[in-house]
Parts: sequence; C-alpha cells; structure tokens
Amino acid sequence: MKSNLQLDATGLSCPMPIVKTKKAIDTLNIGEILEVQVTDKGALADIPAWAKAGGHHIVDQSEEAGVITFLIQKA
Repeated sequence: MKSNLQLDATGLSCPMPIVKTKKAIDTLNIGEILEVQVTDKGALADIPAWAKAGGHHIVDQSEEAGVITFLIQKA
C-alpha cells in the first residue's frame, strides 16, 4: 500500500514518536495513509493505542532490521 506521507522517527524515544506522528497525521486528509518508521520498541504498544484512541486505523505493521514500520490511515 502506498503512503501519502512518510515520517522517520527512528532513534527517538517515547514520547517523541507519538508527538511527531500526531503532528504528521494532522496534515493529512481523512483516508490518507501515514507511514511511520520507529526504532523504539515501546512504539509497538504506544502507536496502536494512540491510533485506536484517535479513531485511526493501522493498515499494516512490520519490522525489519530493528525498524518498525506502521501504515496508519487517518480517520
């Protein structure tokens, strides 16, 4: 799936990945996709919880070479 915006939050610790994700998703229109890359393992729980609380949808989640990638559809 193609994203409309990419956010590189690798190397950042909690709460910065969430802060940057919120700022990025606020720039998108409803239905658009934000791709977020993080290395903070806490994001495995934090980003899905944040997305659910905001009504957003995690379209895909993967991990490769220590980088966790989320595709989040804005609601």
